[in-house]
Amino acid sequence: MSVTKISLADGLKQFVDRQVMDRGYGTSSEYVRDLIRHDQDRQLLRGLLLEGASSAPGAPVDDDFFTALLKRAQGQ
Repeated sequence: MSVTKISLADGLKQFVDRQVMDRGYGTSSEYVRDLIRHDQDRQLLRGLLLEGASSAPGAPVDDDFFTALLKRAQGQ
């Protein structure tokens, strides 16, 4: 694992310290890593949404779709 140092203004450092205590993180590094993972997830979701929005329309997702899906899942 590589090391990256960041500088925070006092107010931001205090905020991070409160988040670590209040949300059960062991260290400020754990908190920052969690923020980065969440940002990665948001970017992935955004990309998938944009990809879906630019794709051709598919079959409608209605009650019949979910009924057929349920039957497939139950092996019928």
